[in-house]
Amino acid sequence: MSTSSDLDVSFAGDDLVLRLASLAYLARFSIVSRIHTRSDLRLYFSWCTERDLTPLTVTRTEVEHYSLWMRETRHFKPATIARRLAVVAGFYRTCVIDGLLEHSPAEYVRRPRVSNESPTLGLSHLQFEALLVASRDSDNPPDFALVAMLGLLGLRISEACRCDVTDLGEEHGHRVLHVLGKGSKVALIPLPPAVGRAIDRAVDGRIHGPILLNRRGRRMDRHCATRRLRRLADVAVVRLPRMHPHMLRHTFVTTMLDAGVDLRDVQIAARHADPRTTMRYDRARTNLDRHPNYILAAFMASAT
Repeated sequence: MSTSSDLDVSFAGDDLVLRLASLAYLARFSIVSRIHTRSDLRLYFSWCTERDLTPLTVTRTEVEHYSLWMRETRHFKPATIARRLAVVAGFYRTCVIDGLLEHSPAEYVRRPRVSNESPTLGLSHLQFEALLVASRDSDNPPDFALVAMLGLLGLRISEACRCDVTDLGEEHGHRVLHVLGKGSKVALIPLPPAVGRAIDRAVDGRIHGPILLNRRGRRMDRHCATRRLRRLADVAVVRLPRMHPHMLRHTFVTTMLDAGVDLRDVQIAARHADPRTTMRYDRARTNLDRHPNYILAAFMASAT
């Protein structure tokens, strides 16, 4: 259920119509998506304010200038620009639906082409092992659980940080974790023994509260998680890239694909709605050793 704080649109200034239009647009999203959408919308409104523009009266040309500013001044990546333009376009589309505008000024704005390749690089098998060892040997118990939940369960960082002790349970003889995913969908994630041990170490006998705590005993957030991962990378026995949480979810997918797990099974494990999303992570799909021509030739061997 949405709360007033969830839908706070104070960034829209004193324009009551704009505030209500923003509120109506944000109300369409789940809690997690709303946080990111609100941030993207705030950036656009701030850009308009700095140029004495009123968002509800801008033209297509001005939205094009916003895109240009993101690319040439802020140096955002194409995927970031495309996402933020999609938020602006969605806002104006809602305004048209609600009768505030006759047409959307963002309707024909060109968005940058986003590569089919995932820009995030996952860790190699050796690097991931080194990070697991560093987290297991850490004097901060949640570190091991953090790396295990992201890299061995494939959770998104927002999902991992939201998990509570009460989300742990058992189903048909399996220890499981109930995870609130994208679109407010609840997923049942089985816990391998190693992950269960990591979580038990982080929970330390507690019967309620977050699984992942920061050093102050409060719920860990994405910023704290990023700092902890970078600290672990610094003490790992092999050199690791500059860490951020999504690298471990990427590692979860690429490691399974490299191990020969069927794409459909990987898609289910990663909870991707579209298999094309999973394929973006497949760094080995151009490997000739895995080319389907060999499979077909072996199947037809008796006739050839």
